[in-house]
Amino acid sequence: MGFQVSVEPGRHSFQAESDETILEAALRQGLSLPYGCRNGFCGSCRGKVLTGGVEHGAAPVEVLSNADRAAGFALFCCAMARSDLRIESREVRSFEDIPIRTLPARVQRLTRAAPDVMIVELKLAANERLQFLAGQYVDILLKDGRRRAFSLANAPHADTCLQLHIRHAPGGQFTTQVFETMKERDILRLRGPLGTFILREESPKPMLLIAGGTGFAPIKAIVEHAVAETNARPMHIYWGGRQRADLYLLQLAEQWPVEHAHIRFTPVLSDATTADRWNGRRGLVHEVAMADHPDLSEHQAYVCGSPAMVAAARQDFVARCRLPAEEFFADSFEFAADTLNAMVTSPHPASRADALSLPSGS
Repeated sequence: MGFQVSVEPGRHSFQAESDETILEAALRQGLSLPYGCRNGFCGSCRGKVLTGGVEHGAAPVEVLSNADRAAGFALFCCAMARSDLRIESREVRSFEDIPIRTLPARVQRLTRAAPDVMIVELKLAANERLQFLAGQYVDILLKDGRRRAFSLANAPHADTCLQLHIRHAPGGQFTTQVFETMKERDILRLRGPLGTFILREESPKPMLLIAGGTGFAPIKAIVEHAVAETNARPMHIYWGGRQRADLYLLQLAEQWPVEHAHIRFTPVLSDATTADRWNGRRGLVHEVAMADHPDLSEHQAYVCGSPAMVAAARQDFVARCRLPAEEFFADSFEFAADTLNAMVTSPHPASRADALSLPSGS
């Protein structure tokens, strides 16, 4: 049995089942309410029930007293709806709303998705969760004080594990460790969430999403978040690589338009070999997108890939396809040198400028 939950002052609403917490229901449908530990001890999810009834579940009495409960307060990571509700809670709509934290994480699973791409799933401690927005990234803190930044490939509602897509950089200190010596149950330290490459949810414009290689990671997170919140804005996703193996989750991306009428997907290879048996589009991924969308004056563009690809896309989309410059959002991926913390200046002030995105970093 489901109940309608309305959120004030944002005036959004969602459906909550009787066997899930209010926070779980909100995240499942793409609405981000504040949270930290997701088990009641940090108090970050505290809000007020304005009308309706809840079961407080496992909310600790030392965090939510009996007087608090009588006054209508609840911990939404523990509380379950028992009627239609109107609640008061801040909504997390901006990266500025989320605190940056440093946390240990255990390697839960290592999956070789391609010869040079590893999908790494990290599990936080049982009493911890990392709140983030789709498209953001985390720094992995190395023992020598250096850091490597990787985009989160999972949507915020699916945060049981944090998923990173890591490309092996020959000679790279950290990525060599990932591919040669890292094993499940190893402990890493991470800091985040970081970055401003996030979905601009207030816009009704169609979206063009361009990924090069492991730039697919934040695009995947954005698409899965948009699907979860039933965002029906048209999305055309382009994913480019050199050979077929570079499109390491091709089956997943191909399934999106099958299940959602407002999503289109176009894979592109620039150097397909005979062994690839490729019958799809060929060339530079942003140029293929331009051929399909010569007029981008009413679009938003989200672009993730190498600095050269990002720079070319920005210049060409704005100059040749009339994309408004302020509607271009980019995340520039680069390799970090082992001898210094390399930095990349974002081509747009709304995209990452404070650290380097390294799903293919070293």
